[in-house]
Amino acid sequence: MSPTGTPLYYAELIEEGGAYKLVVTDRLRHTVRTAYVSTRAVEQLPALLSKLDSLHSHGLRRR
Repeated sequence: MSPTGTPLYYAELIEEGGAYKLVVTDRLRHTVRTAYVSTRAVEQLPALLSKLDSLHSHGLRRR
């Protein structure tokens, strides 16, 4: 899937020695936020992304 439109945020999930760090860049405010996340949260990301995609494809996210 290729993105279209204007990117508002960039997110990176970085593995550091067994720990996971989420880095989110807010392109509008020019800020970066970082948080460590659990392995369980990382494992649940594919399901969360599928759920968000499903909501979008059913018209719940469209304006």
